[in-house]
Amino acid sequence: MEWRGRRGSRNIEDRRGMGTAGAGGIGVVGMLVVLAVGYFFGVDISPLVGGLSEPQQQTAPRELSAEEREIGQFVSVVLADTEEIWAEVLATQAGMDYSEPSLVLFSGAVQSACGGASAAMGPFYCPGDRKVYLDTDFFRVMQRQMGAGGDFAYAYVIAHEIGHHVQNLLGVLPQVNRARAQSGPADSNRLSVLTELQADCFAGIWARHAADRFGSIEPGDVDEAVNAARAVGDDILMEKSGRAPMPDSFTHGSAADRSAWLSRGMRSGRIADCDTFAEAGR
Repeated sequence: MEWRGRRGSRNIEDRRGMGTAGAGGIGVVGMLVVLAVGYFFGVDISPLVGGLSEPQQQTAPRELSAEEREIGQFVSVVLADTEEIWAEVLATQAGMDYSEPSLVLFSGAVQSACGGASAAMGPFYCPGDRKVYLDTDFFRVMQRQMGAGGDFAYAYVIAHEIGHHVQNLLGVLPQVNRARAQSGPADSNRLSVLTELQADCFAGIWARHAADRFGSIEPGDVDEAVNAARAVGDDILMEKSGRAPMPDSFTHGSAADRSAWLSRGMRSGRIADCDTFAEAGR
């Protein structure tokens, strides 16, 4: 994926060098955050990383490394791409303006309008403040523990979270949250899965239009994104944590479903073809 030397977004809030002010270990509250992953629309990677119960020491502000600065620039360019694409797509396909979200880069732990969160829950979107939260160490986990490295794979992760922001603008997230509050566990999980699959499809829409507009997609990039979508399937994560996949407990969708809906968005490029809820009711 060609991204260097291109325009970055102004909507980046970089907290990585600020240190942690008594964030502590994940503890009881942090564990509840991880268990409430469906609410935050993140990916629970706690089975893939160690030390969740180990206390985190308070750290002082620090200088970012050259690698961290480069990752920050990469995220900024991808975010700028999503801004351009969704401004056009929403205007032409939904007749509405695109309100740009902010993206917060953090290390270890973070506070949002949705509460506190540990990096172990992965990237997430908070509807309360309309911000995406990303610990860029997640990219390292993707590469080493999930076997899903590559710039376009990482771009897919960002585009997926931006897909949740688009859902929020379209009114999908408020409807889903109301329905989940009135549902039992199985139905709530099912609604969460449909929400996640639609965000995957929206990420595919971004990829389709980004390829057409910027010409930044290289051979093999699409395979990277599809592989990343499979790697964060509930069944794959459960298997890697030593558990048998249980579809009723899925909150994000199977590897096959996630990669299929991402691919659908890439082929179509249309919001109307990403209605997972309508298709599930057929």
